[in-house]
Amino acid sequence: MEAKKSPKANVGRNSSLYFAIGLALMLFLTNYAINYKTYDKEAIDIGSLNLEDEFEEEIPITQQLQTPPPPPPPPAAPEVIEIVEDEIEIEETVIESTETDQKEEIVVKVQEVQVAEVEEDIEVPFAVIENVPVFPGCEKEKTNEAKKNCMSEEITKFIGKKFNTELASELGLSGRQRINVIFKIDKTGSITGVRARAPHPGLEKEAARVVNLLPKMKPGKQRGKAVTVPYSLPIVFQVQD
Repeated sequence: MEAKKSPKANVGRNSSLYFAIGLALMLFLTNYAINYKTYDKEAIDIGSLNLEDEFEEEIPITQQLQTPPPPPPPPAAPEVIEIVEDEIEIEETVIESTETDQKEEIVVKVQEVQVAEVEEDIEVPFAVIENVPVFPGCEKEKTNEAKKNCMSEEITKFIGKKFNTELASELGLSGRQRINVIFKIDKTGSITGVRARAPHPGLEKEAARVVNLLPKMKPGKQRGKAVTVPYSLPIVFQVQD
């Protein structure tokens, strides 16, 4: 029969813990012994600091110069008083009042002012004008629509006769050329403000020249007064190849 050991009698069960504690204690004591130093009290002399000597500074005494005040200004010369004898008569200046009596009548003459009447240059579109401009030879027509058609036909004939058809060969053009011309028939029936747009500047110049040759017309009227009427004229120039 084997004898049982008591767990309290086992000494080696905490040997690793005791070894660690002892090792840590020895390291601490060894470090303390290495870093421990001793000093001789008699060899240490930190001296003494006297702050009173540092702040005692001799400040030189300066004498302040006093500037004397400026001398007083000289007394002003007395005004010359002219003594006038009683026998001399002095003319007094009389200032007349500009105020007028309420009873006094004020008459202001106003010259007759003539106001010149300025006539306004009114433009009325050709499509809506009451009385269209009349081209020479269209006076026999009675209605506005008939006068418009007559005017268009006569202008087309006039342009066809006056336009330089040989200009196409000179400018080297071919095919169909369209020219848009805008001008005005003023209050006197004259042609003004001619502007032309075409593919070539030569065509524009020729179209403007021909339109400026149009005869003087009877001016258009709106409400019984002569007015300026803008007119647009398309010209188609066909070049024969």
